[in-house]
Amino acid sequence: MIRAAKENLGFLIPFLWFLLGGVILLFFIEKGDVILYFNENRTDFWTTFFYYFTKIGEEWSYILLALLFAYFINYRAAFSLALAGLMTGVVSFLLKTFFAHPRPKTFFHQEGLLDHIILPEGYSLYQGLTAFPSGHTMSAFALFGLVALSLSGRNFLGLCLFAIALLIGFSRIYLFQHFFEDVFLGAILGTLIAVFLKYILKKPWFLPKKFWSESIQKKKEIA
Repeated sequence: MIRAAKENLGFLIPFLWFLLGGVILLFFIEKGDVILYFNENRTDFWTTFFYYFTKIGEEWSYILLALLFAYFINYRAAFSLALAGLMTGVVSFLLKTFFAHPRPKTFFHQEGLLDHIILPEGYSLYQGLTAFPSGHTMSAFALFGLVALSLSGRNFLGLCLFAIALLIGFSRIYLFQHFFEDVFLGAILGTLIAVFLKYILKKPWFLPKKFWSESIQKKKEIA
C-alpha cells in the first residue's frame, strides 16, 4: 500500500491538499457562498468552457477509456473502469435519495434569492432534492483517479488527471448545479472508489490472472 502511494504522488498529494483546503473552507463559508462568488464573476467564455468540460465526467468517458485500456493495457484495467462507472452510479443514487438535499436552483428559490442569481444561459438546470453528493464529481475522481492508479509512476500524468477531475467538480458549482459541499464529498467518495477497486481487482483470487492480464494488442502481437 505504501509503495502504491509513493508511485501515485502526482494524484494523491494535490488531492490531500484539496482535502485540507476544503475542510478549512467549509469552516469559514456559508451554504451557497462559492456559488455566489461565481455568480458575481461569471463570463460567457467560462460558461461555455465549463458547459463542455463538465461532460468529461459522463458515461462516454468511461466507455472510451475502457476501450483504450482493453486495447493497450489489459482487460483487468478496462473492467475496473467499467465497474467504477457502475459503482459511482449506484452510490450516487443511494446517497442523493438518502440525504435529499436541494439543488441550488431549488434552494435559492426557497430562500427567495433566485432573482438575484445570474443563471448560466443556454444550460438546463436540475431542480429538486438531488444535490448531495455531486455525481459528476464522484464519477470524475473515480474515473481519473483509477486511471492514475493504473498508470502508476507517472507523476505529471497523475497531476494532470487530478486537475481534470477537480475542474469537473468546480464546473458543477460554476454551472449552478451543486454546492461546494456536494463537490467536496463527491471527490472524496470517487477517490475512495478508485482506491478500493485498484486494491481489490489486483488480488489473484478476484479475477483469473492470465486472461485479465492480457490485452487486445498483446494478443495481436502473439498472433
